[in-house]
Amino acid sequence: MRLTQAFVDKLTLPPGETERFVWDDAVPQFGVRLRSREGQHKAVSKVWYFRYRVGPKKQRGMSGGSVSAIRAPAARDWAQKLYAQVLLGEDPAGQKSERKARAGETFEAAMRLFLTRQKERLRPRSYVEVERHLLVFAKALHRLPLTSVDRRAIAAQLTQAAAATSDATANRVRASLSSFFAFCMTEGLIEVNPCIGTERRPEHSRDRVLDDGELREIWAALRNDTYGALCRLLLLLGSRRDELGSLRFSEIDFDRALISLPAERVKNKRAHEIPLGAPALAILKAQPRHVLPDGTARDLAFAGGQIGFSDWSGSKIDLDRRILEARVAAAQQAGADPAKVAPMPHWTLHDFRRVISTAMHDRLGIAPHVVEAVLGHVGHQAGTAGRYNKASYRDEKARALTLWADHLLAIVEGRASNVVPMAAAR
Repeated sequence: MRLTQAFVDKLTLPPGETERFVWDDAVPQFGVRLRSREGQHKAVSKVWYFRYRVGPKKQRGMSGGSVSAIRAPAARDWAQKLYAQVLLGEDPAGQKSERKARAGETFEAAMRLFLTRQKERLRPRSYVEVERHLLVFAKALHRLPLTSVDRRAIAAQLTQAAAATSDATANRVRASLSSFFAFCMTEGLIEVNPCIGTERRPEHSRDRVLDDGELREIWAALRNDTYGALCRLLLLLGSRRDELGSLRFSEIDFDRALISLPAERVKNKRAHEIPLGAPALAILKAQPRHVLPDGTARDLAFAGGQIGFSDWSGSKIDLDRRILEARVAAAQQAGADPAKVAPMPHWTLHDFRRVISTAMHDRLGIAPHVVEAVLGHVGHQAGTAGRYNKASYRDEKARALTLWADHLLAIVEGRASNVVPMAAAR
């Protein structure tokens, strides 16, 4: 009997039976299963069915959907394809179960396991970077099944990372993703690392120095929020982004106006002191002390997860948008064509350190070794010199940062600076 839609629609269960299979004569092992619902013979479910053997004894069955939803010709095509797979030695039901299991193996689930392993073997600072790369820059991949993340998806995330930050950051993200997928391969979760073949962008030493007008635009576009406070501090102190983003109240001495960073929190692994002038001190005093569920005060000065502030990329995109909007508004007010207004050329928060170094050397007459100390560099204390020169230059750094803060505020407020360079003062 060839199963037609009209024939199947008329099928019923004989009295006393709760289940029956009716098989097709044309396609082997293809049929329809009738089953009563809760013993009520009038309520009968009908589904297309295909069964086959795996090995000499094991029998498997697969449901092809309701007879009322899937018409007979489509069901027959489905069964013929499955029969062909069985003849080739495949196990369609087993493959379906495997696909279903792999669908539950998401990027995020595997990533959590990977980060747990990495936390045990990496230095804290290195771990923080890997975690940020996967949590922030790869966020769009989190809910995807691991096996569906291909080279195209990786390339898209790297392009976004480069646009939001820099080519160097995109390369670091690529390295973290590649390590993650290599781990997944060793765990048998995937067969191929999708990072292979993606672009490794050329990196060039940056020489971007923001001019006074750009500094004024950036400062004016900052909001009175956590990101705004961090950016103002970065401009005032010349510190590294993540050192301030993970700053703790226990590292701030408000009475002595001093930040003391332990060696494990500094890039060069040397403890670093940052004197605080009045503007920076006011920003830090304004930060709220967040209370944890257990009633204790949170130590992180810029709360935003377990490692401090992390929304650098999204906040930077918003800041660039506000800068462009301000430029457009200024053009409209001046009667110029707003369509011809260009965004600010690409810049990063790290450029602040270059601005400060350049200004301290060229405009403020600060000695090079003091500038290096302000920025937390150790070039002047490396090698033999470093064995004997253990000076922290705390007073010199304090004077240099005070001069810079006065100079910066004159720039952003659009007034003439009354700062006397240190060399001239001497």
